[in-house]
Amino acid sequence: MKQPSLQTARLILRSFSLQDVDALVRLVGDRQVAATTLRIPHPYAEKDAHDFIASCQPEFEQGLGARFAITISDSNELCGGTGLHVSRLHNHAELGYWIGVPYWGRGYATEATAAVVRYGFDTLSLRRIHASVFAGNIASARVLLKVGMQLEGRLRDHICKWEKFYDLEYYGMLQTDWMRSEARRLVR
Repeated sequence: MKQPSLQTARLILRSFSLQDVDALVRLVGDRQVAATTLRIPHPYAEKDAHDFIASCQPEFEQGLGARFAITISDSNELCGGTGLHVSRLHNHAELGYWIGVPYWGRGYATEATAAVVRYGFDTLSLRRIHASVFAGNIASARVLLKVGMQLEGRLRDHICKWEKFYDLEYYGMLQTDWMRSEARRLVR
């Protein structure tokens, strides 16, 4: 089964392909991107991109998640990535996303994550979607609030990245929250 593509007003969210390797290395390889994420290593090499792309389709086929390349509709440029890591046992998923530095501040993260949240609730019939951000990452926290998530708590010194401990803020929403959310109007 092939992962679907999602479309928004300005973006197409599609499966990652080997044609994305160079852009992935360039965009994700930026230390500023890796510094704001839990799982992206730095430096990020071509092998990392190949391994990541190779893992996406099997993960989707096993029902464990969906990873989307965020591309700009007009130019087909890769500008970021987003996805859901699904737990069928608990009928929830963790939302993750990143945007390349040249594309920061344009609303792409909000637009893309709203589409993925809709996909999670409307297509995958998830009960809950959650996400975490490093405390102090105001831009990322705003994205989550704009798509209708609520701050649910903070775990102090929960993550060690590059030999420094960080607090994590947890956000979440239920399918019933999504049904009442203004963010639903962001995607059609």
